Amino acid sequence: MTQPLIQLKGISKAFGDKVILNRVDLTICKGDALAVIGPSGTGKSTILRIIAGLLEPDEGEVYLKGERRQGLIEDGKDPIGIGMVFQQAALFDSLTVDENVGFRLYQNSKLPRDKIRKLVEDSLDRVGLGGTGKLYPSELSGGMRKRVSFARAIIANPDNLASNPEVLLYDEPTAGLDPIASTVIEDLVRQLRCVENSAAQTYLMVTHQDSTIRRTADRIIFLHDGKVQWDGNVEEFDSTDNPLVRQFRTGSTSGPIQVGGN
Repeated sequence: MTQPLIQLKGISKAFGDKVILNRVDLTICKGDALAVIGPSGTGKSTILRIIAGLLEPDEGEVYLKGERRQGLIEDGKDPIGIGMVFQQAALFDSLTVDENVGFRLYQNSKLPRDKIRKLVEDSLDRVGLGGTGKLYPSELSGGMRKRVSFARAIIANPDNLASNPEVLLYDEPTAGLDPIASTVIEDLVRQLRCVENSAAQTYLMVTHQDSTIRRTADRIIFLHDGKVQWDGNVEEFDSTDNPLVRQFRTGSTSGPIQVGGN
């Protein structure tokens, strides 16, 4: 059996008196296209931050290619690279698109600047934004800024393949976008998955949006009350009799999920 890229075992996290995650187990294997869904405040983004090494769990263990992570991302080198596409794109307003996309390579590699610029342009071409390198984030639409953040996440250093990400984490990539812009992003997620040796081949996505769930995910887990309440594929998502999933899918105000609750 192929070793999972990421395993969460018994992960718990609380903020003050509020328990966000309660002994969550999760396995991500190479090639997984996984969506994490559930009502607001159920710990979906917390799971992303724990996987990315930006937040430590209160209890439980995080394994990357079978190695247990100790501490946060800055405390040691992970055996796999993990890229993250943030909900608000998280671009540096004072830097050009070129400088944003190539930031990691400009700062941490020994590649010549002209080679980095070529890698940046190739990455921008992949997300349909070729020729935008000299622009600033303020000159881009919301959907374009999201695509720039994708280009930044997937750019690779050909001279140091071990430093390149193997997994992408998407935090609400279509949040706040109109239906057409959402479709562009959803198509992009799928297209990037087909790029050979790309980090985008394996991903975990947090989303509330029905079209994003259906167009980007092969597998879905449903979080509620700090626990994984359901795990299945997209076809099962439509047919399951799980009352939590059914209420979430239909948007009903009647059911076990309390309106205005957690």
